Amino acid sequence: MFTSFSTALSALNALSTGIDVVGNNLANLNTPGFKTSVVSFHDLVTQSLGAGLGETQVGFGVGRPITLREFSQGALQTTTGPLDVAIQGDGFFVVSTTSGQIEYTRGGNLQVDKNGNLETATGEQVQGWTSLNGILDTNLPIGNIQIPVGSVKAPSATSSFSFDMNLNAAGVSGSTTGTFSTSITVFDSLGNSHVLTVKFDKDATTTGQWNYTITIPDSDVKTPPFTPITGSVTFGPTGTLISPSPTDPAPVIQLPELADDAGVILPDGTTSTTPAPITWNLYNGTAPRITQYAQPSAVSAVAQDGSAAAQLVSVGIGDGGTLLAQYSNGQQDIVGQLAMATIRNPESMVAAGNNNYSLSENTALPAIGAPGTGGRGQVMGSAIESSTVDIAGQFTDLIVLQRGYQANARVVTAVDQLSQDTINLIH
Repeated sequence: MFTSFSTALSALNALSTGIDVVGNNLANLNTPGFKTSVVSFHDLVTQSLGAGLGETQVGFGVGRPITLREFSQGALQTTTGPLDVAIQGDGFFVVSTTSGQIEYTRGGNLQVDKNGNLETATGEQVQGWTSLNGILDTNLPIGNIQIPVGSVKAPSATSSFSFDMNLNAAGVSGSTTGTFSTSITVFDSLGNSHVLTVKFDKDATTTGQWNYTITIPDSDVKTPPFTPITGSVTFGPTGTLISPSPTDPAPVIQLPELADDAGVILPDGTTSTTPAPITWNLYNGTAPRITQYAQPSAVSAVAQDGSAAAQLVSVGIGDGGTLLAQYSNGQQDIVGQLAMATIRNPESMVAAGNNNYSLSENTALPAIGAPGTGGRGQVMGSAIESSTVDIAGQFTDLIVLQRGYQANARVVTAVDQLSQDTINLIH
């Protein structure tokens, strides 16, 4: 009879642990990426009464419960945060704590510190790859992701440009219909802008030929006046560009030394005062960019590959875990890549606080790589993974545990009364 005390007390201890787990689940109802824990109960060894043949078996109660974390997929909620990310599928983000310990998390509410390091909301450094000199190599070891906060994007001198346009086949030489001009802004090696103007005049003697003249303002060159650059383009009977042909060398425009140009940086590190040539792309592959149809002369698209110096405006994380830097000149560059780890038995990991998990001695080694590879899940930008806590299910579990606690408390009361009655038999 007196073993009932220890049996009931073991149940009270186990049920109180279960209530603690439910309470922790409910407390993390709104924690991003939180995974619900469940309690697994198991009985203790039984004793056989009588002859020892097992006709009467009495247990010793319930053992210390085992908690298991369920790594199921949480709902994805769209956010407006440019650095918010969520994992859809298997895997964890890799983070480094202030002590250098590597941990793993599903929480994706990230931020940038004053030094430009990408970190979690609780200050752990997010691990991945940082772009070096414009090159992102995910074959290198992972490390802290560094955002170029406050940096200036170096200018890029224009090396090619193009016009997608039509010249009026019905135009008459010497009239307004037989002439057309357009312009494009190009950049020198310091990022200064220069307006390059191309004027077309229909040739009066050669059918299908248009002569062009390229000019820039005299104020843009160090030794004015600027000498115009001339040439011609010829179209066939169907309005298709036939000269220069796709196999001919593209026209190369050697602009004079610009007034604000520092010169061209050569591969050996020295500076040349001769500006780099600019190629005029008349073809997109083998398809001509310029046509001659019986339509008014007009430009439909322009393009050039140079840019001015620019300031960093904002940084965001796109789908796939790439970090995109937006600059004041409108350009976007990939400056980093989040790393992900897959673990075969994630339920064996130990909660380390701050929504992170650390490896235990029973945990398989993590496999680290880019999202979407090697069985790793996808990373969704501007999204957060919700907690997997089901409030209705937790309240149901809480009621069941409460009733079990009350029932075992009554067992203790009943056994105590029986003990008092047994003692009173002596008197």
